[in-house]
Amino acid sequence: MFRYLTQRLIAFVPTVIGISLLVFIAIRLVPGDAITATLGTEAGMLTEAQRESLREYFSLDRPAAEQYIVWVGGLLQGDFGFSTRHGAPVLEVIVQRLPVTIQLAVMTTIISVTLGLTMGTLSAVYYNSAIDLFSRLFTLIGMAMPNFWLATLIIFVLSVFFGILPNSGDYAELTEDPLRNLSQLIFPALTLGVSFSASVMRTTRSAILEVLGQDYIRTARGKGLHERTVITRHVVRNALIPVVTLIGIEMGYLLGGAVIIEEIFALPGLGRLVLNAISQRDYALVQGATLFIAFNFVLINLAVDVLYAFIDPRISYASKH
Repeated sequence: MFRYLTQRLIAFVPTVIGISLLVFIAIRLVPGDAITATLGTEAGMLTEAQRESLREYFSLDRPAAEQYIVWVGGLLQGDFGFSTRHGAPVLEVIVQRLPVTIQLAVMTTIISVTLGLTMGTLSAVYYNSAIDLFSRLFTLIGMAMPNFWLATLIIFVLSVFFGILPNSGDYAELTEDPLRNLSQLIFPALTLGVSFSASVMRTTRSAILEVLGQDYIRTARGKGLHERTVITRHVVRNALIPVVTLIGIEMGYLLGGAVIIEEIFALPGLGRLVLNAISQRDYALVQGATLFIAFNFVLINLAVDVLYAFIDPRISYASKH
């Protein structure tokens, strides 16, 4: 296991280098620069000397290769750069926005996993029943329905038919005002949870149906075990591997920031932060936040791989090396 973890961490290095290069190049291909984004229409009133002075201040006068080397050198020292728009270190800005995204991801995961696992298990156990038909219909609707459309629909229904709106004022921290905080996050979590739970339900149903056809399940039933015992101890646990994989991927996506949902519900999360940074050409913030998101993905995938061995003891990483 230790050798496996070491190799995964070593493989993380070229992954980060590749991502850093792609982000560094992509953000500079966007028309405009930090000066134009910062000053807006006033940028056209600058003299050439003033523009060159600002380019030097933002280190935009250096060759691209030199800018990349300087940035990577700072990363190795724990310096993600300085955000020109926020007037603060990039890492500090990310840490300020991260709790919102983490809470939204956790709430979404709780809703979707609880709903998806329950419906998926019932759908497989009661195959071709009314429960199965309803679950499959829910899955089809949930996966086909765009998140932004559902979010807009929720806001429209609450405002037109019930005369209320999701609480999207100044964001309240969970420790300061729990009720207000939950009222601000419950609708975004439900919006994301619909499509997520549909994916979990479909994967759970398929995995359980496959396990139900295995010989050891028939043996367990032949021994006279209660059907509930067979399902909970033998079927569900052995069907969790693909479900855990899906949950890990979705958690990585959620921790990267649900950009559209955070923007619609005006949540000060990581996704909205990156979106604004791109539009404002805040190079350091885009690069730093993207690397931070990529790091989360790698850690979650690593945690999922380790979790496999606890779910299914037959999985051994030692045999692979």
